[in-house]
Amino acid sequence: MGPFTQMKIRERIRGLLVAGPGGENIVAAAPPVPIREIFRRFWPFTKPYRKWMALSLFFIALSPAIETLMIWMFKVIVDDVLVPRDFSAFIPIAAAYFGLTLLAGIVGFFDDYLSEWVAGRFLLDLRAHFFGHLHGLSLGFFDRRRLGDVLARLTGDVSTIESFVLSGVADLISNVLRLIFFTCALFYIRWDLALVSLIVTPLIFMVARRCAKLIKEASRERRRRSGSTIAVAEESLANNALVQAYNRQGSELERFQRENRAAFEASMASTRIRALFSPLVGMIELLGAICVLGFGVWLLTKARLTLGELLVFMTFMSRMYGPIRGLIQLTNSIYSASAGAERLIEFLDEEPAVRDGTKTLGRARGDIEVDGVTFAYPGHELPAVEDVSFAVEPGQTVALVGASGAGKSTLVKLLLRFYDPGAGAIRIDGQDLRELTLESLRDNVALLLQETLVFDATIRENIAYGRPDATDEEVEAAARAADAHEFIVAMPDGYATSVGQKGRRLSGGQRQRIAIARAMIRDAPFLILDEPTTGLDTEASWRVLEPMRRLMSGRSTLIISHSLMTVREADLIVVLEDGRVVERGTHAELVASGGTYAGLYRLHAPEHEPEVLPG
Repeated sequence: MGPFTQMKIRERIRGLLVAGPGGENIVAAAPPVPIREIFRRFWPFTKPYRKWMALSLFFIALSPAIETLMIWMFKVIVDDVLVPRDFSAFIPIAAAYFGLTLLAGIVGFFDDYLSEWVAGRFLLDLRAHFFGHLHGLSLGFFDRRRLGDVLARLTGDVSTIESFVLSGVADLISNVLRLIFFTCALFYIRWDLALVSLIVTPLIFMVARRCAKLIKEASRERRRRSGSTIAVAEESLANNALVQAYNRQGSELERFQRENRAAFEASMASTRIRALFSPLVGMIELLGAICVLGFGVWLLTKARLTLGELLVFMTFMSRMYGPIRGLIQLTNSIYSASAGAERLIEFLDEEPAVRDGTKTLGRARGDIEVDGVTFAYPGHELPAVEDVSFAVEPGQTVALVGASGAGKSTLVKLLLRFYDPGAGAIRIDGQDLRELTLESLRDNVALLLQETLVFDATIRENIAYGRPDATDEEVEAAARAADAHEFIVAMPDGYATSVGQKGRRLSGGQRQRIAIARAMIRDAPFLILDEPTTGLDTEASWRVLEPMRRLMSGRSTLIISHSLMTVREADLIVVLEDGRVVERGTHAELVASGGTYAGLYRLHAPEHEPEVLPG
């Protein structure tokens, strides 16, 4: 491979790294990691299976030994049967060859089965570890990352690590052992002829070394572009309704094709390198074979080598080049796998924004104290909330109101410890949240969000998600309390009805009542309602009010709302503006004061006000 060819391939790869066809970078490249460090990071995951790996290595070692004997039988056939024309020796030789073939088949079966089992179990453990790690990361991580790229790393990139840690090691040992067995056989037959056969080996490794770096660069770009393609597809299909409504199918297809083309170009760059490498190595191997054949024929004419020895020598030599080629291809495969491993390590090195506390919170009484809390999102200079203070007493309802961006939802994230405040503290029953374990804190909270989140599962499973050990009777009781039982039993499969992806088989009001039932069955002392009626029409909003009253009864409740018509019955209303508390009091007190709340209330209030529940 000439310097000009290498330069052109490098330029093409670097061009893709800067920007793909279309000039758009969807997913950033992962930081490079040394091969040794990659192996060190993932080798511990093999610990439960190392005794099986040892057994697999026994079969791997046995296989080239059997292959060597089978090739040697060819020499015996030529020298003891064909040349002397003595058929009497054929039967035992044939029987031995049959036995070796049968043994090779048995060894191959156990080797393949055991290797696949170990590899599968390794991937199960690694993928589960990575999935659990992702769920342990803070929300800010997912705000910065494309979901499609995360899924690509969880699936495709995890799979590449198996070929790096397990298959790669097995192939390395297999090729090395085959190389040792075949080389020893060559030297056993004729040492000087064996030296001639090895002359070309350094040339093969020199060519391989030149190709390896280019393959690694191309592999990194191919894995990155694969993540970009999945990210674009996930985003586009998730917003399919918007795409169709605005007739943007063509532009979405072009965006998808842009990333596909970039992945194709990176793949073709790698293919070009391999395509150049293969014939070059083939020519070098042919050069070695010609040298050996010439010297061997000369030895044969001098009666210093038998015909069987020459033929079996050529066979061993051709088989010896196979492991050499295998080791070189393994190097290229390792570089390709390392690109996926680097993408996984990038995420595994991510740390949660919050650290788990050490104190376990039992069932809380219901006191919440927000004391001088200030917080700015990572990468933002201006605080989202600043010096915010208020308290929620057991069984009390406190409403946070204000325009979008006032800091209401930020306080909810701080209360759930998705983030920690930069200044001030939030306390439950007098204990700083940072001292509590995340699990015990969140066990005390039930949540009703602006976007009603349900899983593509049955209605029963969605309700029981609040408490997985709930009985059917408890699930039904929660559904009745949420006024959901009647519409559930009217469905074809009742509680076994699947709600579809994101609950698309249910109306907005039905999804919200399922969410209320889920919160009820959780029976937590704290309840957070984050814009729970947003997106519902007037009739649907009214239908969830009474279930929401029952849900709030006896619980410390925090209502997040920008609609002032939904918070009038709260015990305390806290008005936020640009992240700061500007007013606080009851509905009547704030209206009478004539301040910000009163002005906003008059703007939202209808001419004849119906009785509206907080929510």
